[in-house]
Formats: sequence, structure tokens, C-alpha cells
Amino acid sequence: MSSLADKLKSLGVKVGTSDLQAPKPAGRPINSVVAGDFRATPLGEVFVSEQIYAEDYTHGNTSPLSGFPLSLISQWANDPRIAELPMNKFAFLDTETSGLSGGTGTYAFLVGAARFVDGKLVLQQFFMRDPAEEPALLEGLAYFLAPCEALVTFNGKAFDAPLLVTRYSMHRIPVPFKHYAHLDLLPLARRLWRDRLPSRALKYLEEHILAFTRTADEVPGYEIPWLYFDYLRTGDASPLAGVFYHNAMDVVAMAALLNHMSEMTANPYDGRVQHGLDFIALGKLFEDLDHWEDAARLYERGLESELEEADFGVALKRLSILQKKRGDMSQAVRLWEQAAGEGHIYAHIELAKYYEHKIRDPKISIKWTKSARKLAERADLPAYIRKHWLDEIDRRLLRLRRKAGL
Repeated sequence: MSSLADKLKSLGVKVGTSDLQAPKPAGRPINSVVAGDFRATPLGEVFVSEQIYAEDYTHGNTSPLSGFPLSLISQWANDPRIAELPMNKFAFLDTETSGLSGGTGTYAFLVGAARFVDGKLVLQQFFMRDPAEEPALLEGLAYFLAPCEALVTFNGKAFDAPLLVTRYSMHRIPVPFKHYAHLDLLPLARRLWRDRLPSRALKYLEEHILAFTRTADEVPGYEIPWLYFDYLRTGDASPLAGVFYHNAMDVVAMAALLNHMSEMTANPYDGRVQHGLDFIALGKLFEDLDHWEDAARLYERGLESELEEADFGVALKRLSILQKKRGDMSQAVRLWEQAAGEGHIYAHIELAKYYEHKIRDPKISIKWTKSARKLAERADLPAYIRKHWLDEIDRRLLRLRRKAGL
């Protein structure tokens, strides 16, 4: 009796695998699209692309390799380690992920990290060809970060770091940056440029602060998860070249932006700061950190620049109140008088307070209070703001009239 195999052979059907050809890849593999190699880790192989930026490299108008005078930024971040660590202890990190939700179903398929080695900025990008390679990616990244003690990110405290902590925890791998100082540049960028620029996105700051424009290789961030999903489906890594470029530029831009920020705060008068609103923003930052002498000088420098009327009024108010806090009342009065002449209600109120409480002259205080009331009545203000001013002014007038015996 013939076997099933014999019957199949008689029909021309080949049995077994000896005659089968290996399946052809659906597209180009990652190592033919991006320069890199496969590196062994205790948890498997990971693809790593490395780029080295020499000491003479500039990113737009800024070198990412200059020394970082981080004293004030360290104080703002409330972490003294940031000012104490040398450059080679800082790592710059950015992730490209399968989505923006940040939950346990989101993973980082590409992680770019850079650190300083022998005066150069060394960037390594860790990529997983398949989600099964995630432990190897995490292990490779941990090895690269091991010499560092500080992490620099852009929105990384809210997204990148928690996401990576989740992935390390899921695979029971120790988090390499668990005890690092962490400097997130996004909140500081908001402090410095929210009044002047319509966006504080990293690429926007790169273009408008660092004067660097990315090439046509750039891909929009919102497309990146879908490009990776397409790669998993087709096996063709060709579209991922732009993803690697996007990630690399984000990491290098962080290093350049930190250098720019550190120079702004360390020496605002050397030409790095040119816009009046940037001086005002720095003044607010210095004032909040109790550097009052420096803050006053920054406000004054900003007021010497061309500012919109509303911005000028805000800056003048901040400076006058700062002078009051410093005890420099003659300077404060001069500024209030200047602002009062330009029709600012708050300045009339401050002068009324000064003459009531410091000079103890209720009649002159009444004069300033009345002029404040006239301004409030005529000002183009929302009803609730006008009511606030008028109620405060009327209470003050009533008290002053009693003091003056009127």
C-alpha cells in the first residue's frame, strides 16, 4: 500500500523542506539604510548607529560642546548636582515610541543618547527590529549611560523617563538613570521664551533660537509611530532613515540648547541675548531666584529695548515692585512716576500707597488715588477688572479722607 507521501510525489507535490528556498526579505534591512552594527548584550543583539560630533561642530549658531556654566540653572532646577558635575557626566536622551499614551502598551523602539567622550559628543541610537529585542535595547542603553550621573531631556520628566522606567521595570532590568540628576529643558524654555515665541517646541526653538534648519531628511514627529508599524509589517526599513535623522537632531539640539541657555544666564550682556523680552524673561527668572540686583539690571536693559506698549508696562511694573522690595524707594518712585505719566493705573496706586505710608501725606495720596480713579473709569477694561480697581480705589479714598479730616 503506497504511503501518502508517495501519492503526493506522484502528483508532483514536493514533501519536506529540503527543496524550499529561504524567504526573501520584503525590503531593505536596517543596516543597509542606516550606518551601524549589531552589538551583543547579555540579553541579545541590538542595532546601534553611532555618530561623533567633533569639537569644531556647531549646531546653527551654537556649539553643543562648549562648557556649561550651570550655576543659575542648577538653582532653578533645585538640584545642586547639576552645577557640580563635569560635562562628561551629562547624557542627552530622546525616545521615538510606538505612541504618545505612555502606558504599558507603549514602547520606545528607538532611543538616542549622547555623552561627551574626550572632548567630542558621541551619539548612539539603539533600535529594535522587533519588539522581542526590547530587552537588548534597554541593556545596550544602560551600558552607554553607565558613566553618567545626569540626564538632560526635553519634556523627558513627563514622557521619556517614565516610559523607560516602565519598560525597564517590565523586563526586571535595573533603571540605569534612577539616581541621576534630571534637567528637563522644556519648563526652562517656557520661562525664557513664552512671552516672545508662539511655540516652545524643540524644533521651533532650534530654528528661531539656534538658527538651525533641518534638511529634507526630517520627518514629522506624528508620522514616526506609523512608519515603524509599516516597517514591522513589511520588513522594509527604507522610511526609517528619516526617523533616525529626526531623533539624532533632537538629541544634538538639546545639547546646543543647553549651552545657549547656560550662556544666557551666565552672561546675558555678551550679545547672546538681543531681544528686549528675553531680558525681561531673564529678569523674572533672576528675581524669582532672589538675585535682585541682577534682576533689576536685566529689567532696565529690557526697558531700553523696543517693546510693545503692553510688554513695556508689565516690565516697568515688575521693576518698580522689585525696587520697592530692595528698599530703593527713590528709584521705585521714579519708575512709578514714569509709568503714571504713561497712564498705568497700578503706578498711580503705588504712588498713593507711598505718600500715605512712607511720606505720611494723605492729601498728596488722595491726589494720586483720584487720578487712578479717572484712569480706571476711562480705561477700556473688562467690567470685572474695572470693578476691582474702582472698589479698591474707593476704599482707599474713604480711608484717606478720614485721615485728612475731609
